[in-house]
Parts: sequence; structure tokens; C-alpha cells
Amino acid sequence: MDRVPIVVCAHDPVSHAGVVSQLRGRPEVEIVDRGTARARAVVVAADAVDDATLRLLREHQGDGRPIVLVVTAVDDAGLAAAVEAGVSGLVRRVDATSERLVHAVCAVVRGEGAVPPDLLGRLLVQVGRVQRQVLAPRGMSFTGLSSREADILRLVADGLDTGEIATSLSYSERTVKNVLHDVTSRLQLRNRSHAVAYALRQGMI
Repeated sequence: MDRVPIVVCAHDPVSHAGVVSQLRGRPEVEIVDRGTARARAVVVAADAVDDATLRLLREHQGDGRPIVLVVTAVDDAGLAAAVEAGVSGLVRRVDATSERLVHAVCAVVRGEGAVPPDLLGRLLVQVGRVQRQVLAPRGMSFTGLSSREADILRLVADGLDTGEIATSLSYSERTVKNVLHDVTSRLQLRNRSHAVAYALRQGMI
């Protein structure tokens, strides 16, 4: 198996050295410099999910590489903020053995998440709360589409024209056109075909 090139970052040299020492001897990973284009994941070490850590995470989020956060302590708000900033793997510093770090890195490179079970449970509770209290009252979901928008895009994908969609859903044709215009504008898409293709690729419909 090829070694996974990774970048290690931290605000202080002690944290950086600690993570590097855990990973340096592992045959599964190769530590490379931050500017190396072939790096496939980033490991960020921090004491807490504070403003400085979030800035560092967002810097790497723009690179499109999955991020593993090694953190001393994290509360519910910090967990949510870390995920929003691009973290897909998290290891508590007290648990950060070389085995667990490698497991987290390999998982995120495969497109999977790697979060301790108790934190995952807390994260799911937060996701449910946001859906119920914030998105649902506005007719939205985590897909970024309302149920009405998703219904209309599904019918467009089935080949129905505006009049047929309006009849099927008991909407006016103007409503259907307005919904499609809103979706294409909000998601910066060219037309209804592009909207359908985008929604299918993203698993929205």
C-alpha cells in the first residue's frame, strides 16, 4: 500500500513535534511540507477549538484536503465549529496514539469520518436540533433544498415540463418557474438542466 502524504500543523512547536513523533515511524503515512501538492490530508494539533484554531482549519479547508483535528478539549459548540471548518476526523490528544492517528488519517482519505463515538452522538443530537429548530420551520433541510424545491427538481428530472409539474403538484406555472429561478440563482447554476444535474450529483434528490 502506498504511503499517504500528510501535512502536520500546530500553533506551537511542542504540539507539532508531538504529532510528528507519533507518525514519523508509521509505514502508512509520509509527513510532507505544507506546500507539497501531493499531500492528501492535514493533521492539525490544538489545545482547544478557539478562534486561532478555527482560522488555521479554514486555511486548510480551502485546499480541499480532509482534516484530522487532534485536540486537548472540545465542547459541543467547538465540535460543531470544527466540523463547519472542514474537520472530518477528530482525535482527543489523550487518545492520540500512533495507531489512532493513522486510523483517523486513513479514514478521512477514504472519504469517511473518524470521530470518537461519544462525540459522534453529541454531534448527531446537534444536527437533529438544527434541523428541527432552524431549518424545518423555514421549509429547508440539510440538502439545501426545501421539500417543494426537491419535488419540482425530481419532476424536471423525470422529463416533465412546467405545465405538467404545476398540474402534478397543484401549483401555478408561475410558482414552478419562480422556484426553479430561485434554485438556479441561489446555487449559481445556469438553467434547470444544470440544476437537476447538480442536485443529483450532490445527492439532493
